[in-house]
Amino acid sequence: MNQFSNADAQEIAKFDRVSKLWWDAQGKMGMLHTINPLRRNFITDQITTTQPRIVDVGCGGGILAEALSLAGAQVTGIDLSDLSLQVARQHAHEQGLNIDYRYQNAEQLAKEQPGSFDVVTCMEMLEHVPDPSQVIAACARLLKPGGRAVFSTINRTPKAFLFAIVGGEYVLRLLPRGTHSYRKLIRPLELRAWAAAAGLDFLEIASLMYNPLSRRFHVDAGREDVNYMAAFIKRGEH
Repeated sequence: MNQFSNADAQEIAKFDRVSKLWWDAQGKMGMLHTINPLRRNFITDQITTTQPRIVDVGCGGGILAEALSLAGAQVTGIDLSDLSLQVARQHAHEQGLNIDYRYQNAEQLAKEQPGSFDVVTCMEMLEHVPDPSQVIAACARLLKPGGRAVFSTINRTPKAFLFAIVGGEYVLRLLPRGTHSYRKLIRPLELRAWAAAAGLDFLEIASLMYNPLSRRFHVDAGREDVNYMAAFIKRGEH
């Protein structure tokens, strides 16, 4: 059904269906707009160069890619939802931003441009592919020695099922229903093991904590909770 290895056609179809919702900050993708500044700050705190080359793996409609571009990065965004990429290109054009959006996966880009990027980001994407370790390995190949990789995903715990899936998708409706499958969620130890096998050394972890009363998020450094982010550095000379 699709031309890509390590891709789930049903998962891609999910994002095709919501492609026109990416930039509706008051709609079903509103949570991504809310947490975007927190994610951007966690990523930019890892950056050690000016005008870094960043590739956003699983860029969707470009919410994070645009934020990184506005922060001064040279950004490439890749995704397997062609409809989402069309939305991302149109929105970037309207904002006057020069972002290189590509319809390809990390494995393909790693073959074309190994060791080319200062930073790789892969946010809320690993839980949507058949083999997350393969994506992580490709992200590592994309990095220059000393480059940084930042991943975010959802922990596979009963609390995550209750808060992220039942609460987030069905009760609070922070995301479209059916966005996540519990069995595909990823524990931090699994993420670290895959990263280590790919030549990435762990730097730090933090979790996005949600207060349902204030409906606000904050970042809790060092915590492994439901929605977590982890930063790594590629082994080799800086």
